[in-house]
Amino acid sequence: MESTLVLIKPDGLKKSLTGNIISKLSETKLTIIAAKIVKVSRELGELHYENLKEEQIGKKGKEKGTQIFENTLKYIQGEFHTDRVLAMVYGGENAIEKIRELAGSTNPEKADSISIRGKYGRIHSETQVFENVIHCSDSKENAEREIKLWFDPDEIYGDLYSTKQKEEKVNKKIWE
Repeated sequence: MESTLVLIKPDGLKKSLTGNIISKLSETKLTIIAAKIVKVSRELGELHYENLKEEQIGKKGKEKGTQIFENTLKYIQGEFHTDRVLAMVYGGENAIEKIRELAGSTNPEKADSISIRGKYGRIHSETQVFENVIHCSDSKENAEREIKLWFDPDEIYGDLYSTKQKEEKVNKKIWE
């Protein structure tokens, strides 16, 4: 089974597009095997977009590329919309290809108008951030890296990747 990370980004949540996006993704006949609402920390944002910084600096130059990267971090952390992201893992045959086809091009202005990004995305004129409402993994390697960033093994239905047992003493909230 192939798996992929899907994020409905802060603008998708703010605009109440979650139902529309999940309905569109259901056309793939894939299975949701994990889902949760996440408040994205700077650390998680930086790890998730670790390749973007160098890519943007290479395209736009150090100052402009760094500024776009910083605005992208602010975007995923919810500084422009809401501070939540819906993180999901979809699994099934050709999951990455199927989801990416429905999502459309990363650049919403180049995305097919019937794709999720083409329908709901935009490029923010001031920040130059692609507010494209959805993220989906682009390869098996990135899917594994991203899923492991966003989810613990016990948050996923089934065993996607090899795991090990580790005893830890952790302070955490519990119900009263």
